[in-house]
Amino acid sequence: MALTGKTLFITGASRGIGLAIALKAARDGANIVIAAKSNVHQPRLPGTIHTAAAEIEQAGGKALAVACDIRDEAQIEAAVAAAVARFGGIDICVNNASAIFLAGVAEMPVKRFDLMHQVNTRGTFFVTKACLPYLKRAANPHVLMISPPLDLNPRWFAAHTAYTIAKFGMSLCVLGMAAEFAPDGIAVNALWPRTAIATAAVKNVLAGEEGLKHCRTPDIVADAAAVIFERPSRDFTGRFLIDDDLLAAAGVTDFDRYRVDPSKELMPDFFVPETMRPPDGVRLAAEPSTGDSSGTGKALMDIGIEHVSNVDGFTD
Repeated sequence: MALTGKTLFITGASRGIGLAIALKAARDGANIVIAAKSNVHQPRLPGTIHTAAAEIEQAGGKALAVACDIRDEAQIEAAVAAAVARFGGIDICVNNASAIFLAGVAEMPVKRFDLMHQVNTRGTFFVTKACLPYLKRAANPHVLMISPPLDLNPRWFAAHTAYTIAKFGMSLCVLGMAAEFAPDGIAVNALWPRTAIATAAVKNVLAGEEGLKHCRTPDIVADAAAVIFERPSRDFTGRFLIDDDLLAAAGVTDFDRYRVDPSKELMPDFFVPETMRPPDGVRLAAEPSTGDSSGTGKALMDIGIEHVSNVDGFTD
C-alpha cells in the first residue's frame, strides 16, 4: 500500500490512461486530483471529471474533480491550490493530458499546431511548475510524463512533424527537469506504451472500433506507473521507460491479460525505437491457437495517418 494517503495530481484523468492510473492508485488508498476539461458529458467521449471521481471513490480512494484547461496558467494554479487546500500537498504529478492531430506541413492548420503545443509541451511544463513547491516537500516525489523515448529517427517526423515536436516536447521536459530537480530528490520520468492502448483517442481518431481489438488495455500503463511511484525518487529518475519492459523487470510474466482481444495481433505504438525490443516471452502476434495471425498488418502510426485526415483533432 505504498500510495496510501499520497496525493496524485493527474491531468486528463477523466478517461483512458489517466483514469486507469488514478484507479490503480485509488485501490491503494490514494488521494486523486482529476484535472481535466471534461466537465459535462460528450457523446463521443466517455466519462467526465465527475464520473471519474465517483469511480475513484468506489475503488477506495479520495477524489477531487477540478475542471481545468491546462492551456490556461490561471486554471492550472487554481487547480493546484484546490488540491493543496483539500489534501494538504501533492506527492506525485502525472502529465497525461495530450492533444493529437496527424498531418503533414501543408495540411496542418495553425489552430491544431497551437493546440498540440499548448497542451502537450506548454501544459506539461506549467503543470509541473505549479506542483513543484509541493513536490519539494513530499517524502518520495515523482513527476511522470506519458511521453515517448527521444528517438530522432526521421521516420517519426516525416508524416506529422508538428505532432512529433509537441509530443517530444514533453520528453524534453523529462530530460531537463530530471537534471534540474535532482538536488531536491524529485524524480522525473517518461512512460510510454509499446503497443496501441484502447482509449477514446484510438477509437475516434486513429483506428476505429476494429482497431481497439489490436490494443492493450490502459491497465498495463497504470500498473507500470505504480511500479515507478514505488521507486526511490532520488535514485530512479531521468528514465524513458516502456510499459512492458518495466513490468517484466518487476517480475510480471502474464502480459496476455492486458490484451483487448488475444486473437488479434497487437499494433505497435508511435515512437518506440527499434532497439527497444519486447522483453523475453512477450509476444505481439495473435494467440497461436486462434489461427488469426494476420493482424492489421500496420503500426498505429500508419493507420492513424490514414484515418485522421477527416477528424477535427482530439484532446485526451
